[in-house]
Amino acid sequence: MALQIPPNCDLTLGLVCVDKATPGVSTWQMRADERFANPAGFVQGGFVAAALDSAMGASAVSAQAGRRVFVANTEMKVSFVRPARVGSTLRVIATVLKSGKVICFVEAKVFDDAQELIATASSTYLVRERR
Repeated sequence: MALQIPPNCDLTLGLVCVDKATPGVSTWQMRADERFANPAGFVQGGFVAAALDSAMGASAVSAQAGRRVFVANTEMKVSFVRPARVGSTLRVIATVLKSGKVICFVEAKVFDDAQELIATASSTYLVRERR
């Protein structure tokens, strides 16, 4: 199977990498459009979690010092601090806390247009060599 870059999940979310200059750290943006609204009119949490997962996975890969790897999320905890408003631009910052050959620990935060914290996440990724 050929790699799709950017992956389809990022295309669906409209998630775009805006900074990956530092290995293990990446910043992403997505426009929270009405397709992601829940019945209350806010962005449904699953879409925020998907953006967090994509950003953290990319940071985990970038921390691997030139190794050709893929990562798989083995667990993720998300804390929603306040609702994300439809129409806002969300900014996700993901940072690797510690990376080894097999496991990588990552955290991320989501902010809205007003720089208000929307959600935080922590995750553990399994790292595997790509063949």
